[in-house]
Amino acid sequence: MDYLYYPQALSDLIISFSRLPGVGPKTAGRLAFYLLQHSDDAEQLARTITTALREIRQCTVCGNYTEADPCKICAGERRDRTVLCIVEQPRDVVALEKTREFKGIYHVLHGVLSPMEGIGPEQLNLANLLKRLDNVKEVIIAVNPSVEGEATALYIARILKPLGTKVTRIAHGLPVGGDLEYADEVTITRALEGRRQL
Repeated sequence: MDYLYYPQALSDLIISFSRLPGVGPKTAGRLAFYLLQHSDDAEQLARTITTALREIRQCTVCGNYTEADPCKICAGERRDRTVLCIVEQPRDVVALEKTREFKGIYHVLHGVLSPMEGIGPEQLNLANLLKRLDNVKEVIIAVNPSVEGEATALYIARILKPLGTKVTRIAHGLPVGGDLEYADEVTITRALEGRRQL
């Protein structure tokens, strides 16, 4: 609580930085002092944030962040529209696109079910998902393997299976370069379940 000794505007800046994910009080203080000492960088950061908030919006089709609506992926003519991949966040789309393996389309939930945080199905981008299933033959659920992610995957599968849509889940298991002896039991179990023929 060192900010009590600073001028109010500086305290407010430090508190604002400390609300960012992964930024503790000491890092927040360092960022605030840096920006005060480098006003050109601070003004550039402020302009960049303002521009991003003004220009970036959610794609009305998939929910990904975009400057143009629909986004480039939804508008892409070469995408396989029979395969739809559901992800938690827009950054997950980037992770999958970097592999250059997935050629289908995406649907971004903007979170996962978390009753403890008051996040139910209504808070997720699920209503739009049901409107997009006309030509879709397979839905791949690619949410993180957390407790909330697993609950979300099961919830979505329960909704989609009665509609006759094939629902799959990305495999989980050992990372490349990981040691078997350091993996937990759940990870090893998932690696065994997700095995494939060589």
